[in-house]
Amino acid sequence: MSDTPEAQKSGLTYADAGVDIDAGEQLVDAIKPLAKSTRRPGAEASLGGFGALFDLKAAGFEDPLIVTTTDGVGTKLKIAIETGRHDGVGVDLVAMCVNDLLAQGAEPLMFLDYYATGRLDVDAARRVVAGIAEGCRQSGSALVGGETAEMPGMYSGGDYDLAGFSVGAVERGKVLPYLDQQKAGDVIIGLASSGPHSNGYSLIRKVVEKSGLAWGDDAPFAKDLSLAQALMEPTRIYVKPVLPLMKADLIKGAAHITGGGLIENPPRCIADGLEASFDWDAWPMPDVFQWLAETGGISDHEMRRTFNCGVGFILIVAPENVEPVLAALLNAGETAFVCGQLQAA
Repeated sequence: MSDTPEAQKSGLTYADAGVDIDAGEQLVDAIKPLAKSTRRPGAEASLGGFGALFDLKAAGFEDPLIVTTTDGVGTKLKIAIETGRHDGVGVDLVAMCVNDLLAQGAEPLMFLDYYATGRLDVDAARRVVAGIAEGCRQSGSALVGGETAEMPGMYSGGDYDLAGFSVGAVERGKVLPYLDQQKAGDVIIGLASSGPHSNGYSLIRKVVEKSGLAWGDDAPFAKDLSLAQALMEPTRIYVKPVLPLMKADLIKGAAHITGGGLIENPPRCIADGLEASFDWDAWPMPDVFQWLAETGGISDHEMRRTFNCGVGFILIVAPENVEPVLAALLNAGETAFVCGQLQAA
């Protein structure tokens, strides 16, 4: 096989097939400092190897179990792509994974991402990864690797999709929920969401279409924000305020309120024979959800099983621990409130 310049000119290249290796290398160079900024004990967070190592002893664990999660951002990405607002979806990606780890009582340790696109836009991809690094810093995770796949023919133009993979650990015997400790009368504490987070966006986009509004129009439910800005608010990450409470054995169970809303997620952390009884008047429905319900003509039940309705995470707490848990959450800057209790099923 000839490797002369003439042969190179006459033969096909990967670029001819729509894959730009040089752009991929530019992206790797651009994100190396972002990964470095997420270093934590146990991980150097350097890129370039075939795999990532983590030292659990250096992170302070004695007898840990490994916990893993994976998730994506869903059709919220359609709004990012259509409006060029790529900066926050990386936070969403991390949040959807690490909040799930937290629901098991696990501390997030490492994060990896998968970015697939039809044509690699280095600037857009760098902004996405900058958001991923920000989410990692918020959750104490090290960004240790990922994969960028340029696949013309699989995705159209600059369309892209994201997947995230999070690895955490929890000491043996500390895995939530503590089903055997739960009792009728235990209290449900809600932590406020920042909006729809990353769920229900296929329905949200349908409501926006019905409203006749454009993404650049003023949001009817948010002052001084466009519709796109308001709906692209990143998912809240609850790790730093909640994990210390779990390590102090103040929490009996926890649920990340994602797809399935407040109907399908709470039962995942509640013992057989018990069920969640929510006081639906205990917190004000955020304006974005009121607008979605009214504009889309969406029933209360459909809202509650599709969206978080203002509650992004719930904790199950013994009555005697409600006051210290609420005080700690409020001191950490969270909006937290009692929103129900466990009762016999």
